Amino acid sequence: MIADLFAIIAPVFLCAALGFVWVKMRRPYDTEFVTTLVTNFGTPCLVFSTLTGLEVTAAAFAEIAYGAVAAIVSFFIIGNICLKLARLPYHSFLPSLMFPNAGNMGLPLCLFAFGEPGLALGISYFTITSVLQFTVGAGIAAGSASIARLLKTPMIYSVVFGLAAMIGELSVPRWIGNTMELIGGVTIPLMLITLGVSLARLRVASIGRSAALSVLRLAMGLAVGYGLSYAFGMEGIARGVFILQCSMPVAVFNYLFAQRYKRAPEEVAGMVLISTTLSFATLPLLLIMIL
Repeated sequence: MIADLFAIIAPVFLCAALGFVWVKMRRPYDTEFVTTLVTNFGTPCLVFSTLTGLEVTAAAFAEIAYGAVAAIVSFFIIGNICLKLARLPYHSFLPSLMFPNAGNMGLPLCLFAFGEPGLALGISYFTITSVLQFTVGAGIAAGSASIARLLKTPMIYSVVFGLAAMIGELSVPRWIGNTMELIGGVTIPLMLITLGVSLARLRVASIGRSAALSVLRLAMGLAVGYGLSYAFGMEGIARGVFILQCSMPVAVFNYLFAQRYKRAPEEVAGMVLISTTLSFATLPLLLIMIL
């Protein structure tokens, strides 16, 4: 069991550590370029190649997607209640409680823990959270919503075309499939390295409040993940992937939005750093629970 857990956790930790050490050695790393590359090209290609290359039923994909929507709604309600009780501004902290790191950490863990089928189902959860994060999450931080953000998200189109090919059992030309697989293959390593780079560059403030909100994010994610997985009747890999994705720490993009719209960015940075550190420390226990 220990060897199995190490095989799952070690690649995630070491890739993130590579990015962290790289920055601490004062080596250049263009985070904006890499993030744009991964968001606009790498992730859409990974989504498309995964959906068209695996025998994952549309029903299984939809089950995780419905669960992801229900999870985000649950996080919204619980987060709002907790922030009101604590008298904290929801524009600053609610997105961090709502949107877990289902990409940089979630997808690699789904892959290493459950193989290619787990990655496919993890992408379903990641797709929903990404779409909502770049629309609803950005809108909460900005104070206004924009449909244009949704239409400018390349991943939306890759999901649509990928699902159409999967449901219609369409044969994708080999040159397209190979190209998508090649570009998509760089996505997960770059996500993890960029996570480490981002953690190394974060400036943390108000450790006590950030720590409390980080614990809330992880505990809420685990509780909602378990509760909804039973409510939706999930079993096997689907249940494990769903709980794992719900239990991820605060997504780095929440910090980027907080910084852009001046919503307590240093405290949100503290939530990202502390929740990620706690997540790495508790991953063995989480994986034992769901495997």
